[in-house]
Amino acid sequence: MIYFLEMYPLKFLPTGHVYIDPEDDCDRIVNSILDTNYNEEFCIARDFDESFIVKLMEAGFLIMSTELSPEEDGPDGEQFYILLPKLHLIRSALFFPELHIKKSIRKKLSLYELKIDTDFDYILDKCVETHGSDWLTAPLVGILKSLRQQKDIRPRPVSFALYREGELRAGEIGVVMGRVYTSYSGFYAENNAGTVQMILMAKWLEKMGFSFLDLGMPLSYKSDLGARDISPHLFIELFRSARY
Repeated sequence: MIYFLEMYPLKFLPTGHVYIDPEDDCDRIVNSILDTNYNEEFCIARDFDESFIVKLMEAGFLIMSTELSPEEDGPDGEQFYILLPKLHLIRSALFFPELHIKKSIRKKLSLYELKIDTDFDYILDKCVETHGSDWLTAPLVGILKSLRQQKDIRPRPVSFALYREGELRAGEIGVVMGRVYTSYSGFYAENNAGTVQMILMAKWLEKMGFSFLDLGMPLSYKSDLGARDISPHLFIELFRSARY
């Protein structure tokens, strides 16, 4: 059952979560979420159509997914997945002039080489292997890999790979939309490699004219790099000014 809030074009599930259809205007959905002070980070959607996911990304959602519990699965016990478009209640953003590099890390930077947009499928699979498939579900992974192969779409999934002595030491995947890069997931294979990868990535993004680095959920290691917590209202304002 879905009920409607008449003032705004929002559809609510009994759980209180906003439900989004492929036909919805995702920018207007975001506007209404902000206007009504929606206090959930996640919305819910059922359609895994690629064009719909692109619309959600273009609106500033970070796309997550989950498999429903067995008692909620489809007919005959088949696996059933839903999308969880996320608009963080607090967003971590790194503005490049504020990048902080510890002295202990600075001397390690020259030991590594950052490669952009290589080994995307492998890095994505390593992220799933490292962190599990709780939100990087098989259908979502498949769509990210498919979108990565399409040259004429915006937004675009990309990867960053960190090498030392020819070996992959860290990597991450995310989505580029205009002059904003949104980090999705990463992994590292040795101490400090993850931090080095993020620093070199931030430097590359700044050099290429990006507006800021969207790091999603606030965490201490992001703050240590100089990221600051911003409201969803400010994030959307900055995102919209830089997405095209």
